[in-house]
Amino acid sequence: MCARTANASGAGKAGVDGDSFAMRSIGVVHSPYVETAQVPKGSGARHDAVGVLEVFPPFEPGLTDIEGFSHLYVLWVFHRATGFELVGTPPTDTRPHGVFATRSPRRPNPIGLTVVQLLRRDGARLMVRGVDMLDGTPILDIKPYLTSIPAEDLRRGWLGEAERDRAAPPGAGPP
Repeated sequence: MCARTANASGAGKAGVDGDSFAMRSIGVVHSPYVETAQVPKGSGARHDAVGVLEVFPPFEPGLTDIEGFSHLYVLWVFHRATGFELVGTPPTDTRPHGVFATRSPRRPNPIGLTVVQLLRRDGARLMVRGVDMLDGTPILDIKPYLTSIPAEDLRRGWLGEAERDRAAPPGAGPP
């Protein structure tokens, strides 16, 4: 079980105790990354690594019909993170930002979210491209990637500004 508390949970539902939740891992990530320093980070980082999402046998029926989707959301646990910082400076900028405006692993609830491309399914194993998790990372959930938001309506916040600043020639001022 993957939980911040030692709550027991009932069959088929997460245990709840006040503002704490108990969750169980549904599987594990097999990734080429064994240390956090190996995971590409920062502006322009490419996430092309191939890995496997191995779903535990009791949850395999939940994969029924997943082959019809090209991309998946993977919710997972930053299982090596300790503590959290509400404000920090990410590697892509020199200014501090709130943790909820970043992808920092040092979060009040150490939950990660990654979009991967589904390459194929082999039973309870999903071969995917785009892993940015460490080998052995616990998986909390898998969902099909769907969006109805047109690309022109998406904003990238401070990250878009940082990317524009990095692309500008030295000495160039703001637009």
